[in-house]
Amino acid sequence: MISIADLKPQEARQCIREGRWQKPTAGMANGYTQANLAILPRSHAFDFLLFCQRNPKPCPVLDVTEPGSVVPSLVAPDANLLTDIPKYRVYRHGEMTEEVTSIEHLWREDMVAFLLGCSFTFEKALLENGIPVRHIEEDCNVPMYVTNIACKPAGQFSGPMVVSMRPVPQEQVVRAVQVTSRFPAVHGAPVHIGDPRAIGIQAIDRPDFGDPVPIRDGEVPVFWACGVTPQAVAMQSKPDIMITHAPGHMFITNVRDEQFGVL
Repeated sequence: MISIADLKPQEARQCIREGRWQKPTAGMANGYTQANLAILPRSHAFDFLLFCQRNPKPCPVLDVTEPGSVVPSLVAPDANLLTDIPKYRVYRHGEMTEEVTSIEHLWREDMVAFLLGCSFTFEKALLENGIPVRHIEEDCNVPMYVTNIACKPAGQFSGPMVVSMRPVPQEQVVRAVQVTSRFPAVHGAPVHIGDPRAIGIQAIDRPDFGDPVPIRDGEVPVFWACGVTPQAVAMQSKPDIMITHAPGHMFITNVRDEQFGVL
């Protein structure tokens, strides 16, 4: 049986579309860029695009659909954003009201979809440099935390930055920074290294999204900006509806990681 790491993007999306994969996508279709999703009515789309432009670290834009289109033509013109993500979340007026495996019943012709860069993209490069990725080792979701780092507001949208965390052996932290800084389109270098309390995280063993992972002796928690930030923004800004991916359950594009890297 072929491993999930060796799947082509089309194979991975078909597996997801048919309901055969409903787990986090870390390590799936290795070498291909994964993306966060945010869907909003057209009336909110300009404000959100401006928010992303002002906050490129947590919200790097990879593609934006035409209103009413379910096809991300730049990164996967053969995909369907309504069915090709393992789990979606629906926020209404700041409250998460549904977690579903398809959003076909929610789609409207005035909706605009945004695909944002995801840090899963640079994990292959970390592994190739001998840097462990704990949530892949543990077969669980990456831990994510709401911080006290405020995003720059735009129109109706404001809120805190969300970060993902990976424990890194102390002697490899500099290399981890070097490796991930080559991928500015998918969050790039870390936003914080070390003491989680300095960015408002009081309990490293209780992430706001995802699963806790062990931090071993000699390891340092390293934090990257995270594309789950729009979900924290939705909870604070309370648009009438925002549809997102469930944290860790990403959209797999047809684009090779190297196309978003700086060599």
